[in-house]
Amino acid sequence: MQQIVNEIIEHLSHSHHQMARMIDSKRHVVVRMAEVVKAIPDKDPNFGGTDGLLSNTQSLLGGIVSYLTTIAELQETLAAQLTFTVRELRLEDEE
Repeated sequence: MQQIVNEIIEHLSHSHHQMARMIDSKRHVVVRMAEVVKAIPDKDPNFGGTDGLLSNTQSLLGGIVSYLTTIAELQETLAAQLTFTVRELRLEDEE
């Protein structure tokens, strides 16, 4: 049983590493988008009118929301997987 738990933990570790890489790449995109927004001049910027401004704002906020949602999903996944692992280890200790 210990071998199975060890294999599960190893696979979970690999999975968490891959999720962390995806989140890190999304973080870089959000940071770059924030830098672009910060570089916009305060006076007389030309965004293609109100429609262009709204479109760009929605795109930026969509990226931020996507990043935050991914972090929340990662936390939920980690919690669920760790709960499973701890339960398995407790059952093994009881035996």
